[in-house]
Formats: sequence, structure tokens, C-alpha cells
Amino acid sequence: MALRLLRGKDGRLTAYAPAAGGVARWTEDRPGGPDWTGPWLIQAPGLSRVTAAQGPDGYVHLVGLRHTEGKDGPQTDIVHATQFQTGRPLTAWHSLGTPHPKDRAKARRIGAPAAAVDSTGALRVFVRNAGGGVSARRQDPKGGWDRWTDWKGAHVLDGLSAAVTADGRLELLAPAGKGAALRWYQPEPGAAPKRGEDVPADARPDSASAVETSPGTVTHYWRDASSGEVMAWRPDAPAPAPLGGATGTGPVAVLRAPVDGHDCTVLAHRDAAGGRLAVAAHPAEDEAAGVWWTPSGDPGAQHPALARDGRGLVVLAALAPDGGLLVARQKTDERGLALRAWSRVGGPGPAD
Repeated sequence: MALRLLRGKDGRLTAYAPAAGGVARWTEDRPGGPDWTGPWLIQAPGLSRVTAAQGPDGYVHLVGLRHTEGKDGPQTDIVHATQFQTGRPLTAWHSLGTPHPKDRAKARRIGAPAAAVDSTGALRVFVRNAGGGVSARRQDPKGGWDRWTDWKGAHVLDGLSAAVTADGRLELLAPAGKGAALRWYQPEPGAAPKRGEDVPADARPDSASAVETSPGTVTHYWRDASSGEVMAWRPDAPAPAPLGGATGTGPVAVLRAPVDGHDCTVLAHRDAAGGRLAVAAHPAEDEAAGVWWTPSGDPGAQHPALARDGRGLVVLAALAPDGGLLVARQKTDERGLALRAWSRVGGPGPAD
């Protein structure tokens, strides 16, 4: 996770970003802003990669990859903490171990975690294991944890992407070598996940993201390994659709939101060529309508995140070069996806 922007049950947004010593958190003072409190440091020494997942109950689950020095040498594990209410402290970090509890060398080779909450309220955590496949661990709705299970697969790269539909069906995309990405999905809410067809994706590591673009349908995004262009694919599509953005870096932030009364997909990424963020929107599941990337903000902003605030407006957030939080909100007096001026909120952030 570079930056995540999530809306709580009370309508307030919270931004989470990795920082030295743990995770930085900023929280809206009221739904729709404009004032924020933060950054507050969620302490987690040794945390190198972290992601966030949110269920229908509004609980936010932080899951991270931790490297520490123990009395017997370097140790690696996956850790988890929960925030039950917006702006409130989290639980203590709890170790989930790794898929390789008896082999520290293998444990050090696992990838960054992905996480999602399905319709039963179960949190699932996924990692690339040392063998190049995918391993998962499930927390039941009552808080108990199952053992790590091997979901198989091979040649998996870093950057697993998990998404959940509005009815709670989970999908997982695992970019892999040999011009394919592996996919798992729940055929119906609460069902056991099953392996789907391989996706024709030659994806760059750490470039995948996903969002529900129509009821029950998840669209997956990644960067083509050769061109860097953003690609979009969903089940039953004949082939991935190119969306431009070849000079961008990292995964795109994606959001489904109404624009001028039309159901749209909003995208944002960092354009390495111009050093600024770029934003685009197109009718949901109609990539053929064309995607035009528009520069936004000052040079240096990075790791964009998207969400709808308590008033239903699109909010684009990013990290300033010094780790501070930058926010731009959708205008209500202009047509199209027009954003208000960027503002810095909550003071400087902890350094990465």
C-alpha cells in the first residue's frame, strides 16, 4: 500500500500511508471535510509493506509484512491490526506467521500481502509464497484464524490484487510470468473460492488493481510489461483493453462513481514523464469510448488514492514529496470530472 483512502460508517474519510516506524493516518473531522486531523503514527517497527481492507461493517483491517531482528536472527511474518471505528485507536498488531513456519529462509522470500473481506465477514489474507504460488489465511467473522492454505499457482510476481463486489464475492488477481495472470473468484457469496481461467496479462510487478464496475463484475487493471500502458480486463472480455497512460508508474487508483449522472470509472496515476498526477474517467465498462489522461496538481505528488466522501463526491488524495497528505475534491458547479484546487491537510507526514 502506498496510500489508501477509506470511508467509515460515519461518512468520514481516513487516509493510511506507510511511514517510518509504522503507518501514518489522517482522518476527516466531519463528513465531506475540509478539515482533517493527523497525521497520527500507528506504530509498527519493521513494517515494510502494508495494505488495508474494509468490510461492510466499516472495520478497517491493516495487514503488513514485517521484518525484525530476533535473538535467533532475522525473522519475517505477516501482521494484522483492526480499527473498529473511524479515528479510534487500533488493536495491537497480531502475528499471522507465514506459509513457511519452519523455514526462515523461505519465509524471507514471501511477497507483500493483499487482503479482502467477503460477504460472510471473513477477512482473507494472501501472499506470494516462496515457491512462487499463492498462500492464503482466513479469519472467520468471530475473529478466529484458520491455518495457511496453499492455493497453488506458479511464477507469481509481487503485487497481488484483491477486490470484493457489493454482494461480497471476492476476486484475486496474481500477476505471473509467461504472459498470464492467475485468477481466483467466489462463484457466489459465501462460496469457497475457486481457480478461474488464466488472464492474458503480461503485467509488470506491483501494478495490479481492481474495482467493481457493474453489479457483480470486477474489472482488473495492470501495466503491460513491455509498453507500460494501463490495461483493463474483466471476465468474458475477448482481450484486455488498452487505456493509454504508458508514461505512468505503479498501479492506477480506480473508483466507480457517477459523473454528470453517468455511471463512470475514474482512474488516477502518477505520470513519470511530467512528474504530476494524471486523472481520467470513462463510462463504466466502455473503454472503447476513449480515455484521456489530464494532468493534475504540482510536480512531485505520488501514490494517488480515490474515494467518495460523505457527500458522494469524488476525492483524490496523494502524498507530497515530504510524506504530507494532499487532497482535491470534485467540483459541484462544473460538468465532467472537475477537481477543486489541491490542498495540504493535517500538517506534514512522517517520513517514509
